[in-house]
Amino acid sequence: MPELLEIVLKLALVAAAFAVLPLLVGQAEHKVMAHMQGRLGPMYAGGFHGWAQLVADGVKFAQKEDVVPAAADRWVFKLAPGVAIVPYLLVLLVVPVGPDGQVALDLGVGLFFALAVMGVGVIGAIMAGWASANKYSLLGGMRVAAQLMSYELPMVFAASSVAMAAGTLSLSGIVDEWRWWWLPWQAVGAVVFFVAGLAELRRPPFDMPVADSEIIFGPYTEYGGLRFALFILAEYAGIVVLCGLTTVLFLGGWKGPFLDTELGWLWTLAKASVLAFLVIWLRVSYPRMREDQLQKLAWAYLVPLSLAQLALTGVLKVAL
Repeated sequence: MPELLEIVLKLALVAAAFAVLPLLVGQAEHKVMAHMQGRLGPMYAGGFHGWAQLVADGVKFAQKEDVVPAAADRWVFKLAPGVAIVPYLLVLLVVPVGPDGQVALDLGVGLFFALAVMGVGVIGAIMAGWASANKYSLLGGMRVAAQLMSYELPMVFAASSVAMAAGTLSLSGIVDEWRWWWLPWQAVGAVVFFVAGLAELRRPPFDMPVADSEIIFGPYTEYGGLRFALFILAEYAGIVVLCGLTTVLFLGGWKGPFLDTELGWLWTLAKASVLAFLVIWLRVSYPRMREDQLQKLAWAYLVPLSLAQLALTGVLKVAL
């Protein structure tokens, strides 16, 4: 019975984190962009420092009419938002936040599970584009598929480099084996993994599938109300998952110089928060890339760099 209670408690904590953390990232994005770009709404909505901007967005989405195009594939159209968001909840189950079992599900192949399930989340956008009966949505869905095919490879190679160095596919095991001197050694792999993850999430400057100046809002053009809000929530949940995985794989997870192991989860949260701020900073700082620039970045730079990182890890693993 205590084991069952522990499992239920862990699942409840993961569900609570999944409900709260993406909203915190969304609110932080409002505030950071407001400061960096001088946006008035997020600075003043509700009075004190624009605290009510996220509430206003939620009310707006809830009030909008739920419309399904007459020519749409209704079942696929309705299922797409769920397919987009649920995989990130499953990934959070295997992301450790601290030592000694501070993870909902400690899989021996947790890294492969996380990467495979993250790829499923992209399929939700492809389903939305296909089912909408809109040529712009279809074009956006095709761009999503192209990005997935291009950036999945360097992302997996970069993650495999860390797994090779640690000698395990368990995310908790990778953190246990991680050492501070890995930081310069695995720096290239960390950059490749993080950039590829941003591209898979279609975050600026990699948001060509939802380029409003070209194809309206890509695969989400025909969505409104809460269904559209679920796609936005999936994006922020993806940011949480990407920052969490980058922290665990490349930044030592809960390891830090000042806190003991029991409070190590604070290091995990702090590192992931800094990475989330970096995601927002990149959105504000860089313009959208062209589709050919996106593909060139993946195949001409990230894939060779990830392969070089993998080769370096193999050589150092044998030498050490």
